[in-house]
Amino acid sequence: MNFLKFLVLGLAGLLGMPLFAQEARGPIRLNYRGREVHFPEDAREFKGWRHYGHNTPLWQVSAELPKDVFTFARLRYPYRRGGRWTADYPEADLNFSFRLHQLTSVQVNPYPVILEIEEKQLRHHPFLYISEPGHMDITTAQAGVLRDYMLKGGFIMIDDFWGNDEWKGFQAAFKKIWPDRGYEELKPEHPIFHCVYDLPSPPQVHSNVYWQEMNQRGTTTMRNEYLPESATPHFRAVFDDRHRMVMLICLNNDLGDGWEQEQSDPWYFTHVSEKHAYPLGINIVFYVLTH
Repeated sequence: MNFLKFLVLGLAGLLGMPLFAQEARGPIRLNYRGREVHFPEDAREFKGWRHYGHNTPLWQVSAELPKDVFTFARLRYPYRRGGRWTADYPEADLNFSFRLHQLTSVQVNPYPVILEIEEKQLRHHPFLYISEPGHMDITTAQAGVLRDYMLKGGFIMIDDFWGNDEWKGFQAAFKKIWPDRGYEELKPEHPIFHCVYDLPSPPQVHSNVYWQEMNQRGTTTMRNEYLPESATPHFRAVFDDRHRMVMLICLNNDLGDGWEQEQSDPWYFTHVSEKHAYPLGINIVFYVLTH
């Protein structure tokens, strides 16, 4: 990978909560296409569907501060038919954790986690990733837990949804979380696009299937990714009363696919994963952990 290696020092001391303090979690199981799927503690051992996560390297964290590390945490949320919190799992979680470890000096936990909407779990993880929120179906009580998590120091990144229909589908959950607070559209000059990697413009990350079809025949069947309203990426941020960013909504984007599918073909890795998905992901982590 041709990234410029960037030193990121002392992030833990800048946070109001530790970067990592593992809580005991119960087993997670769900029905997938008629069979029960188990989510093990080590995502490399996941066997629920086709994946190559077992190829992700392991690495050692600091022996002096073994729990003072960044952990990629994915939220498990209730959803209506058509949505899924598991999108791009486990490669996205594993690959991003590895690249963050490889390309920066941040101490990174090699074991990403899945969290429930429970205060006792969320409070130990300042960064939370949500995928495919267009059909999220949380209760008012769950929305309150997520709101309190963010206002007490946490951050939520929302990714992998496209177009007006999926945005409208997410708005019901957004209004439950923020009944009296809105979002701000980030401009291209916002520091989050320039703090580690200087991105010339806010990027758009399409799926590997979209680019395979476009490169082969100039058209794609990925309907949600080529709708007119999907053409422009939107980065919508929510800030607390101190103007700390507590939520970033990456609409018309799929950074998770850029992480998950880095091995799908060399062209996709070079032009999407390496050029857009990883630089922006690293920028987001660096920005939110230092502001």
